[in-house]
Amino acid sequence: MKIGILQTGHAPDEVKGELGDYATMFARLLQGHGFDYETFNVVDNEFPTSVDAADGWLITGSKHGVYEDHDWIAPLESFIRDVKASGKPMIGVCFGHQIIAQALGGQVEKFDGGWIAGPQSYRFGGDEVVLNAWHQDQVITPPEGAKVLASNDSCANAALLYGDTILTVQPHPEFTTRMMEGLLQHRAPGVLPETMIQQITDQLGQPQNDHGFAHKMAAFFKGNANE
Repeated sequence: MKIGILQTGHAPDEVKGELGDYATMFARLLQGHGFDYETFNVVDNEFPTSVDAADGWLITGSKHGVYEDHDWIAPLESFIRDVKASGKPMIGVCFGHQIIAQALGGQVEKFDGGWIAGPQSYRFGGDEVVLNAWHQDQVITPPEGAKVLASNDSCANAALLYGDTILTVQPHPEFTTRMMEGLLQHRAPGVLPETMIQQITDQLGQPQNDHGFAHKMAAFFKGNANE
C-alpha cells in the first residue's frame, strides 16, 4: 500500500541531519506495517497530480498556521476535499489535524491558554494515551459530522474521526524524545517560558503510547478503523 505524505513544513535544520525530515519520522513510526511512501512537499508548492497518486494520504505538522496567507493553503484544502470525496483513507497530525478541520468547515485558532508542549495525556474513550505535543493552535470548532475521539483539559478536540476514512490527531506520535530535546533546544528559547522549558525537560522520557498509536494509524490506512 502506497502512502502519499503531504509535507506541510520542514524539521529544524539542527535535527534534520540526525532524525530526518517530518516524512522520514512518519516512515520510521510506521516501519514494519508494509507501506511504501512518496513525499510531496506541499509547503514548497509540490502537489500530487491527483488523489489517485497514492492509496492513502498523511498530512504532517508544520510551523505555519492554517489561517496564514500562504499560496499553498487553498490548493491543499481543495485536495483534502477531493480525498474525502474519493473515499481514500487520510490521516492528519497537528497542522494536518487542523487543516483538515478547516478545509471541511471547522474553526482553528490560537489556544487562549498558550502553548501546549511535551508529553500530554489524552482520554481516548476509556483509555489514557500519552503522546508528545507541540502546538499553540488547535481546532476550536470541529466540522459538522466530525466525531471527537480524544480530549483533555487543555485540548477539547484532540482527535477527530470523519466517517471511517479520515482520522486526525493534534499531538505528535512521530515525535520521539530526541526530537523533543531538539525542539526544546532550537525552537523553544524565546518562544516558551523558561519555566515551561524546564518542566517539559523534566517530563521527557516517560512512557509514551507512540507505538500503539502507530498500530492504530496503520490499521486505519488498511481499512480497520475500529482497531
